Amino acid sequence: MTSVAGPAYVAAILLFHVDLHDTPLRPSPQDQALARRRLEQDVPLSLVEAALLLASLRRLIRRADLPPLPPIRSLAYFQPVIEELHQQGLPNGYVDYLRLKLHSVAKALPTDVQKRTFSGDR
Repeated sequence: MTSVAGPAYVAAILLFHVDLHDTPLRPSPQDQALARRRLEQDVPLSLVEAALLLASLRRLIRRADLPPLPPIRSLAYFQPVIEELHQQGLPNGYVDYLRLKLHSVAKALPTDVQKRTFSGDR
C-alpha cells in the first residue's frame, strides 16, 4: 500500500506534474483520473515522482540539434517511464538525485522558458 492517504496521494502526483517544466499549469480531469488510477494500482508515490522527474530530465538534456518537442499535455505522457521504473525498481537515493539533477538543468534554461520546477514545500 502507498504511504500517503488517497486524496493526498492524488494531489501529490498532480502537484509533481504541474511543477515540471513544459507541463500544463493545471491538471485536467483526465490527469486527475490517471492519478487516482495509480493509487488504485498501489504504485508507490516515490516511483511516480521518479518517473516524472526522469522523463522531464530526459527531455531537457536531449541534444540541442534535435527539433524541439511539443509541450507535455497529459500525465499519460509519463506512463511508459512509470512502467520502466516499476520493472527496474528504484535505487536508494534515486529520487533525491533526480531532483537535484533536474534543478541544476532547469537553472541553466533561459529565463523566458523557465517554469517553476519545484514547489517550495518539497
